[in-house]
Amino acid sequence: MEFVIKISQFLLSLSLLIVLHELGHFVPAKAFKTRVEKFYLFFDVKFSLFKKKIGDTVYGIGWLPLGGYVKISGMIDESMDTEQMAKEPQPWEFRSKPAWQRLIIMLGGVTVNFVLAILIYIGMSYFYGDQFLPNENIKDGLLIESTVANKAGLLTGDKILKVDDFKIQNYSEISEKVLFGKNITIERDGAQSTVTLPEDFLSQLIDSKEKRFINLREPFIIVEVPDTSFNKNSGLRKGDMVVAINDHKTRYADEVKLELERFKGQEVKAKVIRDNSELNVPLKISEEAKLGLVYAVSSTPKTLEALGYYNFDTKKYGFLESFPVGLTKAKDKLVSYWEQLGAIFTPSTGAYKGVGGFKAIFDIFPNVWSWQAFWGITAFLSIMLAVLNLLPIPALDGGHVMFLLYEMISGRKPGDKFMEYAQMVGFFILIALVLFANGNDIYKAIFD
Repeated sequence: MEFVIKISQFLLSLSLLIVLHELGHFVPAKAFKTRVEKFYLFFDVKFSLFKKKIGDTVYGIGWLPLGGYVKISGMIDESMDTEQMAKEPQPWEFRSKPAWQRLIIMLGGVTVNFVLAILIYIGMSYFYGDQFLPNENIKDGLLIESTVANKAGLLTGDKILKVDDFKIQNYSEISEKVLFGKNITIERDGAQSTVTLPEDFLSQLIDSKEKRFINLREPFIIVEVPDTSFNKNSGLRKGDMVVAINDHKTRYADEVKLELERFKGQEVKAKVIRDNSELNVPLKISEEAKLGLVYAVSSTPKTLEALGYYNFDTKKYGFLESFPVGLTKAKDKLVSYWEQLGAIFTPSTGAYKGVGGFKAIFDIFPNVWSWQAFWGITAFLSIMLAVLNLLPIPALDGGHVMFLLYEMISGRKPGDKFMEYAQMVGFFILIALVLFANGNDIYKAIFD
C-alpha cells in the first residue's frame, strides 16, 4: 500500500508539471498562430495509450512516463523531423515567425514552472502557515552522528550559528546550508569557534553511505519490547522514557547510547518516566551495548514540544500576507537549487555522486498521503524543472533560447542544418545525463 501511495504522488506530480510546462509552450504558439501538431503527456514510442485529434493538434498520453512534449511545426526538436524541414517554410511554422515570438514560445514552459512554484508557495503559506523551530530554541545543541562530520570537527551538542556569512535562524536551514557551506560557526560548551569543512566534504558524505547527518537530539522513548527481548521481564512498557542509567542523567537518546557503551555486558538500574511518574527499572545490557528493544528515532514536533524538549513556533498568514511570503520561499528555493547545481558541476566537491534520477525523485515522496508534503515537493520540482530546462543544451529550452538570443543580437539566423546537428549533439548530451543520473540510482540500489 505504501508503494501505491508513493507512486500515485510521484505520477500525479510529474503529470501536473509536464502538462503545465508543455502548456506554457502551447499557449503562446497558438497565440502567434503557429501550428502545434502534437500535445503529449509522456512519450508515445511506437504507440499511445490515448490520442484524439482536435483541429490541427493530436492530444494524447504515451506509455513511457519519462516526460512529455509538444511538437510544433517547423521547429527542429527531439522529433528530428528533417523531412518537414526540407520543405519550403510555411507562414504557420515556427521557423517563419519573428525571433521575439519564437523566444516567447520557448520561454513559455519555464515561465509556467516558475509561476507555478510561486503560486504553490503562496497557497501553502495561506492554508498551512509555517511551523518552525527557531535556532535559539535548540538549547543543548544538535545530534551529529555522521562520522564524516565528526572527523571534520562537528560534534553532537554543537550549536550551529552561521554557515559562511549566513546566520541560521531556523533548524530547517541547517543541513542544506552545511552541505554546501565552507566555514561553520559553532558554539560548544559556551565558546564560539569556526569549523572549516574540506572541499570534498559532500563527496565524503556520499561515499560513507551514512543515512543520518544533522538531526535534533531526542529523548529515548520505548516503542516496543519484543517477546524475544532479554529485557522482556524488566517491566518496561511502550511509551516509557529513559532519563537516567545508574543515576547518570540521560536527557537524550545519544546520552543513553553512551551509557550503554559504558556499561555493556552489565546489569544497570534505569530511571524511566511513565505517566508523569518516575520508576526504577532493572535492565540488562548486551556485550554489543544493546537493550534488545525498539525506541523512537523520530518524534513529531507535537510530541517533542509536549515533553518540554523544544518550543516550536507557528505563524499564520493572511491572504495578502501570503503573497510576499510565498515569493520569498520560491526565491530562496531557486537560489538554493542554483547553489546545488553549481556544486554538482564542480568536480572537486564530489556532489555529482549524489545526482539521482527518477527513483531519487520517487523516494522523496512520503509513504502516507500528505497534501502539504505533495505540494511542497511539487513546487520544488517545478523550480528544478525550470532551471534544468534553461541549461544551454540544444535539446533543452535553454539551447533554443541561446540560439535565438544569438540571432537577435547578431541579426543572423543559424542554418537549419546547423540546428539539426546541434540538436543531435544536445540530444546525446541529454541522454548521457539521464543515463548518469538514473545509473546513480541503480548503483545505490545495488550497493548501498
